Formats: sequence, structure tokens, C-alpha cells
Amino acid sequence: MNKLRVCVAGATGWAGSELCKGIASASDMELVSAISRSHAGKSLGEVLGVDDLSTPIFHNVEEALKANPDVFVEYTKPGAAKHHALSALRNGAHVVIGTSGLSNEEYEEIDSTAREVRRGVLAVGNFALTVVLLQKFAEMAARYIPHWEIIDYAHADKRDAPSGTARELANRLSKIRVPEIDIPLDEIAGIKESRGAQLQGTQVHSIRLPGYTISIDAIFGMPGQKLILRHESGSSAEPYVDGALLAIREVGNLTGLHRGLDTVMNF
Repeated sequence: MNKLRVCVAGATGWAGSELCKGIASASDMELVSAISRSHAGKSLGEVLGVDDLSTPIFHNVEEALKANPDVFVEYTKPGAAKHHALSALRNGAHVVIGTSGLSNEEYEEIDSTAREVRRGVLAVGNFALTVVLLQKFAEMAARYIPHWEIIDYAHADKRDAPSGTARELANRLSKIRVPEIDIPLDEIAGIKESRGAQLQGTQVHSIRLPGYTISIDAIFGMPGQKLILRHESGSSAEPYVDGALLAIREVGNLTGLHRGLDTVMNF
């Protein structure tokens, strides 16, 4: 069986470095190139402290794609993610997007290109299994409870807000229905912005403070009762590796853009 040839952009970052170690250990994958501006010119094994990992690190996507990967994994910054994804698609690779902060308009452009070149893109705001379950439970709740809001927590230096997890959840819930708001935002007596940002109909509140790791609450309310669904992540990136490896293995079976790890899972 031929191994999947994989390129990872953001290979030396917090999540990307753990994923690269996972790919290097996978018997059905080969890490053929990596992107990291701060470590370009070195081998990935040298940077990550992994013996026998000779994968070259490049400064930009154009150089890295010369290795002709089957799957390109995007784990950098929102400002670079769309360019990386489009370049990889046009080079013949399928794409897994782990970077958060892309807009729906950017996803639409990526989807259009993916369908044009008949390649698959799997965009996952969070690869953790507990997030996948939260999303499914929230979709179930939205069918029965008409009021909900999202609170998105992260460390103080996280630049994107809302997080990719919150954006993906709001997108999913918008397909169920638009939540009810008893007092319209333009009728609020006070500061409208205190009610958060409206994202595809859902009020989303992003907390960015020292001491927080990435977590999210989906809060549903009915008269006399409420339901709180919460995901909390730890300080390690290991919980995201298995989900990302699954995405890499399955994205080749897709055409166009698909959002959420559950699109390649059996529920």
C-alpha cells in the first residue's frame, strides 16, 4: 500500500508539532515537507527532537508543494490559511484545515476552487472528540430549545475571535434554526455590544484572559430550566492528533469543502 504523502504548514507550532510526530509514527503516512518561517532550512527532526525525521522545512508554500503531497494540512494563521489552501488545491493536493478564524466568504472561495479541481477540503475548528460530541449534542438541543448563546474562552494572546470552534458551532446551529431573542438588539437599553457579536444568528461572546485554555460553552435556556454543554481542553495538543490523522486519511474521499470532523465519522 502506498503511503499518504503529507505536508504540514505550521509544523513547529503548538498543535502542528504534535501532529507531525503523529504523522511520523503512522505506518500509512509519510511527512514529505513542512512549512515554518522561523525554522526554514532545517530538518523537522532537528527542530522537534525526533530521530530519523529528515523532513525538510521550507519558508513558503510554493517551495513545500514541490514535494507533491497528497494531503496538505493547514495549521498556521488566518491571514495565510486561504492562500495556502488554494495553492495546495491547485497543486493537486487535498486539504485539511485546522487553522481557525476564516470567514464564511473565504470558505466559499475555497469550496469553489476545490470543486473546480475535484479535490476535498475538510475544515475542522477543533479535532478533539469532545468537541465533535458537543457539536452533535448542541444540534440535538437546538431542535427543541429555541434560545441559546455561545461563550468562547481562550488565553489572552489568541488573536482570532470568535474561535474556529465557536464559528463552526454557530454555522451548524444556523442550519437547524435561528435562535429567538426576546429583546431585539436595536431595542436594548444600554450598550448593544455588551450582548456579544451576532454570528449567523447566534450571540457569541469571546473571553480572552490569562489563565484560560481553550474551551467553549453552548448555553440553552427555557423557562425554569437551562442546559449547558461545555468542552474544556488541557494544556497539551495531544487530544487533537488522532482526529487530525483521521481527517488526513479520509479527506481524499471528499470533493469540495466539508466542515467538521463528524462528516467523516460514523454516528
